[in-house]
Parts: sequence; C-alpha cells; structure tokens
Amino acid sequence: MASRRTLTLLVLGALAGALGAAQPALGCSRPIRLIGDEWPPYAYSADGAGQTGLDIELTTAILREAGCTLVSEPYVPALRRLLMFQRGETDLLLAASDTPERRRFARFSSPYRNESIALFGLAQEFDRYRAIAGFDQLLAQDLALLAPTAGWYGKQYERARPRLQAKARLSTFGTVQQGLRMLAAGRAQLIMGDVAALEHEARNQKLALRQLPFVVRQAPVHLMFSRASISAADVALINGAIARLERNGTLKAIRSGYVAR
Repeated sequence: MASRRTLTLLVLGALAGALGAAQPALGCSRPIRLIGDEWPPYAYSADGAGQTGLDIELTTAILREAGCTLVSEPYVPALRRLLMFQRGETDLLLAASDTPERRRFARFSSPYRNESIALFGLAQEFDRYRAIAGFDQLLAQDLALLAPTAGWYGKQYERARPRLQAKARLSTFGTVQQGLRMLAAGRAQLIMGDVAALEHEARNQKLALRQLPFVVRQAPVHLMFSRASISAADVALINGAIARLERNGTLKAIRSGYVAR
C-alpha cells in the first residue's frame, strides 16, 4: 500500500499534468514574415525607423499580444507579393477582404478595422460626376477609371470590370502615388481606391480631389495568413489577441489616433 506521502506526490503530479495540458501554448509556432509596403497612412517606411503606419501599429500590437514575432521583409510589387504569399514564401498580407476564392490559399483573422473604398475625381471637374451612383452610370457616360492592380473591391466592381476592359475604359496602377499622377495627367476622369490612402497622397501631391457620393465598398478587413506556412492554431492565438485588445481598448486607441491626424 502506498504511503500518504507517495499518494500526495502522485496526486500533485497528476494535477500539474492536467493543468499543463489545459494551458494553450504561448506564442506562434514560427516568426511571421511581412513584406514592407508603401501605402500611407497604413504602411510606409519612416526615416531610419523601419515601417510604421496604422496597419503596422495595429498588427504589431496584435502579434505582440499573441506572443508572436513579426519579421519585416523588403518591398516587392503587389502581384509578385501575392504569388509569394500563395507559395508560403511570405506569411501575412494586411487589410484583406475575406472571400471564398482566397480561402483556398489563405486563413483570415477576425476583423481588426474597417475600410472604405470610393471614387474620386479632380475637384474642378466634380460637377460632371457628382450624380454617378454606380458603375453602370460610369459606363453609360463612357468615363475612364483608374483602379488598383490587385485587391478585392466588391461585387459591383467585379461585374463592371470586364465591361470597362472591353471598352478600354480601365487602367490600373500599382501604388496610390502612381495612380494620382495618372489622374493628374488625364489618363482617366475618375480613380478608385481606399479613401484615407487617396486623401493622404492627394495632400502630399497638392492635388485637389473630391469624393463622389457613390461608395464602392464599406466593410471590415482582416489579417490574411498563407495556408502554406501559417497554421490554424497560430491564427486562433492571434484571434484571441484581437479579442483581448478590442475589449481593453488598445486597438480603438490606435485607430482613433490616426483618425485624429
């Protein structure tokens, strides 16, 4: 018959094992690689201080809370970046819309902010476009549109895109800076993109823009992780971190700081 001391040790050992099994592993299973981008105010290179911006601050806070390490990698163009992501050669894309097509090669976090996509024209020509309430009217007026090379901008745009291309009324741009230079040069009458990014760059270029009343898309965005390199367990850890930081107000404070700028 075991002694009382032996029984106590056995019970304590069993309790320790059970408690250890109940505790989730802390931290991601691997460092998370993110390719640097130039997309102010969301992500851009600060002088000698690496990347900063709204999405960088939010992502850094979320991964730190989850116990994960973020590794910044050199900039590559958007289309090449997407191919690298699909192959698992980089792990994370920011501000992504959750679509069924992307779920074949990606895992999505919980939402971490909202985005607004809209159409803009030059301020001096705004009266010509203020009544446009959809892509059908844009096509009917035979207007040309500048749109980002990559990304998901909603079902209305996806339906209109083939018709715009067939009429040679669609040109694409790789960066917001490039897109606004194309607009100023008369390559199209309207430009589509993220509201904050277009307004930010227009101020830099001293370009007077006006937003059309028609809003293309307003929706939450997510951190998008490569299925080829990041596990569902790691994404679950990150979702837990997002939930905690939303509850304690950390993410709201970061977002509010950029709205106030």
